[in-house]
Amino acid sequence: MDFSLTDEQKLIIETTRAFVENELYPHEAEIERTGHLRTDLIAELKGKAIAAGLYAANMPEEVGGAGLDTLTWLLYEKELGRANYALHWTCVARPSNILLAGTPEQRERYLLPCVRGEKSDCLAMTEPGAGSDLRGMKATAVQRGGDWVLNGVKHFISHADHADFAIVFMATGEEQGPRGPKKRITAFFVDKGTPGFSVREGYRNVSHRGYTNSILEFDECRLPASAILGEVHKGFDVANSWLGATRLQVAATCLGRGERAFAHAVEWAAQREQFGQAIGKFQGVSFKLADMAVEMKAAELMVLEAGWKFDQGTVTDMDMAMAKLKATEMLAFVADEAIQIHGGMGLMDELPLERIWRDARIERIWEGTSEIQRHIISRALLRPLES
Repeated sequence: MDFSLTDEQKLIIETTRAFVENELYPHEAEIERTGHLRTDLIAELKGKAIAAGLYAANMPEEVGGAGLDTLTWLLYEKELGRANYALHWTCVARPSNILLAGTPEQRERYLLPCVRGEKSDCLAMTEPGAGSDLRGMKATAVQRGGDWVLNGVKHFISHADHADFAIVFMATGEEQGPRGPKKRITAFFVDKGTPGFSVREGYRNVSHRGYTNSILEFDECRLPASAILGEVHKGFDVANSWLGATRLQVAATCLGRGERAFAHAVEWAAQREQFGQAIGKFQGVSFKLADMAVEMKAAELMVLEAGWKFDQGTVTDMDMAMAKLKATEMLAFVADEAIQIHGGMGLMDELPLERIWRDARIERIWEGTSEIQRHIISRALLRPLES
């Protein structure tokens, strides 16, 4: 098994890391202080990301993206993940690859403008009463004549205030399953400004300052049949076909932040002196560093293996669940231990550690909670033995 990186992968890592350190790090303090990402700053950094070839790098070359394979894309995401989330996500956008499932007309209207940086998207699934249990969603789309009429509420919708359109998943009927009736789901494109569609400010979040979530409300929102993404009642098929690697994306960004926190911890342990010697010489600190390094290496190997298997067509839901679970829980551990090694200084905002520590908390919740990942893993282990 070859663990070496290609020259192209090394160049992508170097280019992305340089962009993050030179263009994104300098603005982190402002975002942390104000909780706001300025419109002019978004435009400035977006232009620089496009010029550097880093914008929409997850998209195929035929639509104007960089055409990265999954493994290389995760290496790129790892480097972006070192920075404040709002900065790297909003200014170095990676349009949802679910847009690739659109018709030629939908690609022209939605996908290509996103790749060029002219538009941005958001994905709306979660509801106040339907988080992990998406089949429990209550927002509906009902056919009337040749149109569809949407009603209901979505919340926790990331970046919806910046987005030009939403990809919205709605219940469009029921079907009988082995455990009783379950919702049929259909995905729709909904443009900002469509009558009956409104975006309200969401909740204040302890993680990822500058990142926004919104509440989407649909009140007799009428859409033509051409707004459907995929097929009627096949929304989950579209999502499962195109969104699987998003859990690996979360995992990869956690690797980057873990490395950043760890580097601060090692430097502090080597330089900070107590009782006449560097604190790294005390077993209580040195063993922390060893445990952090082991957890980081294990998480990285799991994420990159899952990315490699994705490219080979052999990845399983369990592979991706394991990678997401390990990387997100690794980050929580490493961030906490890095603060412990720094003592009180670790909680001061002169260092990025308290931010990384706060930001780590949400990673075990979105894109599937740690409990959901454990459910996926355990079901994969037990299913072959069930009669």
